[in-house]
Amino acid sequence: MADTTLLGPWIRRFLLEHLKGERNLALNTRHSYRDALALLLSFLAKDVGQPIDRLKIEHVSVDRFRSFLRHLEESRYCGIATRNQRLAVVHSLAYFIGVNSPEHIAWCGQIRGIPFKKGMNSTISYLEKEEMDAILAAPDQTTAQGRRDYALLLFLYNSGARADEAAKLAIRDLDLASAYVKILGKGNKIRHCPLWPVTTKVLRATIANRDHNDRVFLNRCGRPITRFGIHTMVERYVPKVIKLIPSLAAKRVSPHTIRHTTAVHLLRAGVDINTIRAWLGHVSLDTTNVYAEIDLTMKAKALATCDIGEKKQTCKRWREDSSLMSFLRSL
Repeated sequence: MADTTLLGPWIRRFLLEHLKGERNLALNTRHSYRDALALLLSFLAKDVGQPIDRLKIEHVSVDRFRSFLRHLEESRYCGIATRNQRLAVVHSLAYFIGVNSPEHIAWCGQIRGIPFKKGMNSTISYLEKEEMDAILAAPDQTTAQGRRDYALLLFLYNSGARADEAAKLAIRDLDLASAYVKILGKGNKIRHCPLWPVTTKVLRATIANRDHNDRVFLNRCGRPITRFGIHTMVERYVPKVIKLIPSLAAKRVSPHTIRHTTAVHLLRAGVDINTIRAWLGHVSLDTTNVYAEIDLTMKAKALATCDIGEKKQTCKRWREDSSLMSFLRSL
């Protein structure tokens, strides 16, 4: 009979049966859970003095797990958001164990009772139009790599796609005749995004004479580019344009920064917030509303629209309004 007190088998079941088999979470999400649990196991093995495969559920006491959370913040210099993400993973594991092993319900309640830490909401970073234009102009389009980089940067800006979504994009997902792209996003949700004429033209040259099952964006070795490769590519061009646009020195530019930039620029162009939600693949409109909150340009325009100035506004008394009086008498 299997030993239900050992932690390892429960983690294996949690990752394979629950996350993959029952919830069908995306691969990157499962990897995030896996990495969080790997950190916890390493910490426990060192703290308890036991091999990882001999760790038991009882070793994950409330006090020891709190020490693990402090270790993340103080020794690994993790932010509050990362600390809370690790806690959410163990909350989920504890719930899975409690549901499947009634003798561990009390332990489950204790672990799930550890609260999330409240932190400051970080400010979303995005690029102004001249900053984005400078980055788009940075690749040397006389070279094959430069043309690939320009096509990728342009696609990220046009679609607002995440790095992982762009990395997984296949040629069959493009409908250049109709100027749109099909993007497989988080939770295996599919969304369709329109393409600008310039994006369509550049992508048509990028995929010329290639199989429709190929990935759209390849690395220098001709293999599909990874999301890490996309991050590296974006970050590589920032130092090249800082001399021209000094304001970029104060910003951390990543593929997700370009995604935020797409949202803000769409909002400034007058695209309604619900369309932007669908464009970016957000589940909740609340997520997209963040962009309306951070855009100082639009706030300034709204303020100017509402500015009453210094001149005192005079209002006609209702009794003196002949049109109003005529309307009232007609009733």
